[in-house]
Amino acid sequence: MPVSSAVPALSQLAQRMREIDLTQRRWAAVHAGVASWAATGVSQVDGSALADDRLRGPLLRSVLRRHLLDLDPGRAEALVARSRETTTHFAWCLRDNADEPFTFWLHEYKPPADWRPGYADSVHNHRYHFCTVILRGGYRHERYRTTTDPDTGLITAAALTRRTECRAGDSGVLMAEEFHRIPHADEGTMTFLVKSRPVTRSSLSYDPATGTGHRHVPVEARLEELTRRI
Repeated sequence: MPVSSAVPALSQLAQRMREIDLTQRRWAAVHAGVASWAATGVSQVDGSALADDRLRGPLLRSVLRRHLLDLDPGRAEALVARSRETTTHFAWCLRDNADEPFTFWLHEYKPPADWRPGYADSVHNHRYHFCTVILRGGYRHERYRTTTDPDTGLITAAALTRRTECRAGDSGVLMAEEFHRIPHADEGTMTFLVKSRPVTRSSLSYDPATGTGHRHVPVEARLEELTRRI
């Protein structure tokens, strides 16, 4: 369905996402929808053509900059409240509506010197599916095949299957059951992401240097367990 160029850019993307049957985990279609929005929706908003993928990152940045500048104080405060800091980046939550099966994020990577040793090198998955577009900078993206212990469910080994040097304008998709890591990001790297709602209760990570596997459960998922244990 066409979307009026008078509609704010992120609302245009949200409308495209709502037209995709995400209950069937069609995240390849989500990736196509985001790429299409970046190539056509953004050009409609900015009056620019995106025939060259290298222009996609800078133009998306201009759209997101406009979105942030247009926030009134109340919406800006709400954005900050639902955002968070990780060991490698600041995760800014641009859109999180309870009636939508997706969220929009801007990841602002920290300088590599500020990354926590060990964690940034870990092979891991996520509790959600997501697709991403690099806005500026770039990073080394690695995908892995993992082996898990049948009793604990923790990762015991990881084998590299693909390594890609990603640059501004590049995009990709990762499913919750897939494992990856980003061992290096250029100074000033930023990415835009569309994430699904969590599809698993926990995620896994593996430190190749020590051979140690971990399971990660977010604090909001532990309230029931805390209530039982207190």
